[in-house]
This record gives sequence, structure tokens and C-alpha cells, in this order.
Amino acid sequence: MTHPAPDTPAALPNEPRPHLTPPARDWLDQALAEAALGITPTTELRLAEAARRCGPPHGDTARVLILRAAHPTPADLTRVYHRGTADERRAVLQALPHLVPGPDAVPLIEDALRTNDTRLLSAALGPYAARHLSAHLWRHAILKCLFTGVPVADVAQLAARAQGDAELARMLADFAAERTAAGRPVPKDLHHVLALTDPEAVPPHPAYEDGVPHGKES
Repeated sequence: MTHPAPDTPAALPNEPRPHLTPPARDWLDQALAEAALGITPTTELRLAEAARRCGPPHGDTARVLILRAAHPTPADLTRVYHRGTADERRAVLQALPHLVPGPDAVPLIEDALRTNDTRLLSAALGPYAARHLSAHLWRHAILKCLFTGVPVADVAQLAARAQGDAELARMLADFAAERTAAGRPVPKDLHHVLALTDPEAVPPHPAYEDGVPHGKES
């Protein structure tokens, strides 16, 4: 059995200010200054109104930046996640690689994976899950992506974690057989993931996808 490698800093979200109107930039600057005081009721309000203030295309990025500015603890993030809307929960999941260096926030990933909200599922399977989610839960998450239609391209470090995973290959083959027996189409993404489980598959370049190392548990 191998263990996850130590975390490396995740890439920061794209800077939204060049794309914002002057009032939106002013709002974001004030929201970030307020967030420096920590996760307060005001910070939670700013998270809730980010898309309205900055525009829907920039709402997620603004929320992640606000969360980063607040330097929340895992307990803070858990509270924001469970109190928040789907948009706010997605922002917490997207912020995890920037805020939580160890596996303390894995329960939030597990909660998101129990939903059928495809946007939450996609956010949950980012770099944080790639580093910290157990092999058992990660395999089942891949199957859930196939079942719900979440593109496997959204799964961080997919090729690196899938390579040589014989158990994942077995689960994929069983899933495909069940679908075929029921007269239902086999998702195209399944064949892609199955090919990645080949131990002779060419590994990602550089050595790990997203430039972030990971470990594979048995």
C-alpha cells in the first residue's frame, strides 16, 4: 500500500478583476477586506451574493477568493458548506486545495459524492479528492460520474490514479455488462477510463496530471 504524497500548493483561481465592472471590483475588494477578519456572518453574506455582485461567470471565482482571504479552519468550511446553497457548497469544494493541507475535509467530499447534483459531483472530484480520497471511494465516484453523466474529463488526476487499477477495471467491466444486459447504452467515457487502467498505459506528462503528485491506495 502506498500513501498520498504531501500536498503541493494548488494553482490559484484566475484573477477576475480585469473582467469586472468598476462597482463589481469595488464590491470584491471590500468583500476580501472583510473576509480578512475570518468567517463572519458578513463573510457568509458576501459568499451568498457573489454571483449577483460580480456576475454569474465570476461568482465561483469570487467565492473561492473570499474563502481564501478568510483563512478558514476545516470546521469553518464545514459550517459554511452545510449552511450554504449548492453554489456556496461548490465554492467550498473548489477552495479545498487552497485551504486544507491534509485530509480533514474529506467528509465534505464524501457528502458531495452522495448527492445527484452533477455540478457538486464535478467540484468534489478536483485536486483535493485526487490527493486524499481513498481508492475505494474514488472508484465508486468514477462509477457515479458514468451513471450521472458527469464528464470524466472533470476528474482531477484521472489517468494517474486509474493507471494499473485492476479493481477499477473489474468494476467498469461489470458496470458495462449490466448496462448491456439491460439493453442500455454503455457511456463512452467508460471505455476511456477502462483504457486508462491498463498498467502499460502511457503515464501523464509531466509525471502527474495537474502537476500535483498523488498516492494510490489499495
